[in-house]
Amino acid sequence: MTTEPELLVQKRGAVGVMTLNRPAALNALTLDMVRLIDEALDAFEADHAVKSVVIRGAGGKAFCAGGDIRKLHDAGKAGDLATPLAFWAEEYRLNQRIKSYPKPYVALVDGICMGGGVGVSEHGTHRIAGDRYLYAMPEVGIGFFPDVGATYFLPRLPGKIGVWLGVTGDRVKAGDAVSIGLADAYVPSDRHEAFLAALAQGAHPDAAMAAERVTLAPTLSAHDRSTIDACFDHARAVAILAALDAAAAGSSFAAKCASAMRTKSPTSMAIALRQCEVGARVDFAEAMRIEYRIVSRVARGHDFYEGVRALIIDKDNAPRWAPASSQDVTDAAIDAYFAPLGVDELRLRGDAP
Repeated sequence: MTTEPELLVQKRGAVGVMTLNRPAALNALTLDMVRLIDEALDAFEADHAVKSVVIRGAGGKAFCAGGDIRKLHDAGKAGDLATPLAFWAEEYRLNQRIKSYPKPYVALVDGICMGGGVGVSEHGTHRIAGDRYLYAMPEVGIGFFPDVGATYFLPRLPGKIGVWLGVTGDRVKAGDAVSIGLADAYVPSDRHEAFLAALAQGAHPDAAMAAERVTLAPTLSAHDRSTIDACFDHARAVAILAALDAAAAGSSFAAKCASAMRTKSPTSMAIALRQCEVGARVDFAEAMRIEYRIVSRVARGHDFYEGVRALIIDKDNAPRWAPASSQDVTDAAIDAYFAPLGVDELRLRGDAP
């Protein structure tokens, strides 16, 4: 029995195409896939005939539903922190590589795009949403935190959109993704091959995207956007919840957001809020170092393992967070997640030896 490669790499004329190829696992990233993407980027960068690169997902259901969270959980739970930390270090280095890649990097996102999938798409030069586009960074619901560069891109979204996405884990479809800046254009799925053909002929992604893009109305109303900007303009989850509760009488959207937040890890929400505050002031490389500091502490903590147990393993949807209330999360506790790691800091491409 032949095993399909986890990443399909193809050169089509002037475009290099990478296809995430674990459709049965919703194209979830493995360490091997991270390394294969990096190798493909090396080859395409060195090939002068390749003018742009594209990443997409196989199977039609998912672009990439994230990292293999269960595997990372199991290793850490067994006391093997080296395995998950090695994955996160290489994943974060890849995110930074994509952000600084010297050729146009196009993400054709058609299907579920969560967690690690956001990391290999959001930092490209051209982010294209297809019919089945569905974005989320739901990490606070499993005691984790928005990573893969979210520290950088969430605070750069309009208004308080980034805070809303970070602490609720809400989902976004194609029309809204373009409206709020998560995607650059909506291109109907049945036009993706024509788009690729244009790139193969040597067209710049700007021109190919302009030729195929279609306007899609957002579903987030102006009232919802104003609710987000008013209610999520706070540094603490307790204050956000109070604002949402006050707005809930006139907004089912506010009520839904408050209900969602009350299921999330209080510690994870506090980390996400701090990320949005700190991330607005740092460059991308520093954002990735910050995330590695956070993940190094999360992997040694409680809520990540409890969240994965409750939502993925036992599926009782009744996580016992510690602390259980946002009122009990202290600034000092969150400070500790962001503290430098000394000799264990994340090393990125271009760092001095």
